[in-house]
Amino acid sequence: MRCVIANFPFDLFKSDVQEAMRGIKPEPVSGESVTIGRRTYPLKQVGEVITRQDRRDFTAGEVRRALTKLGFTCHSASATLPAPAQTPLQTAAALLGTPAPQAQL
Repeated sequence: MRCVIANFPFDLFKSDVQEAMRGIKPEPVSGESVTIGRRTYPLKQVGEVITRQDRRDFTAGEVRRALTKLGFTCHSASATLPAPAQTPLQTAAALLGTPAPQAQL
């Protein structure tokens, strides 16, 4: 499939992307990501590997659009962020089974 990333045309195929990412260790995900096989990679890492360009030359949106067209599952940044940590008071209240007092503003 013909895709344009960073104003350069690429002929990408799903099998080529899978082969290119085989053996590459995923970096920690802090933003948008894509699932390739059983691994989740940051979009910028995949874009760098498949285009051989610097990550600053393209956007995650360009890579997401291309990978979605190829049939990969992309995840938004909010889905990859951890849940906010509870305060010690909220943790203790949850363990005791009572509602934690709300912070007063």
